[in-house]
Amino acid sequence: EIQLVESGGDMVQAGGSLTLSCVGFGFNFKKAEMTWMRQAPGKGPEWISGIYPQGYPYITDDLRGRFTVSRANDLNTMYLQMNNLIPEDTALYYCQTNVDGLDYRGPGTQVTVSS
Repeated sequence: EIQLVESGGDMVQAGGSLTLSCVGFGFNFKKAEMTWMRQAPGKGPEWISGIYPQGYPYITDDLRGRFTVSRANDLNTMYLQMNNLIPEDTALYYCQTNVDGLDYRGPGTQVTVSS
């Protein structure tokens, strides 16, 4: 069974930092392109970053400089380092991948940033 499990979400003050993790189970993580998404209260899903199997990252322009994506294939884990957090970053963060044409996502981890 394919599963994605996120962790690392927390409540922090503006200016703080968090590192989120996404662990993949049941598929060949080393060959999977992985993405991070977020959904803020009352808004639709927002794509924020991704990383190719070889480790080449890409990130939306709005977050470049504050967010960094990386992966450890030997641990089947993708990370999202978030710095200088602002209240607008408050959202449910989840990871996503596509295996054999099907999309899978985890339940997410909540990030709340207070001003």
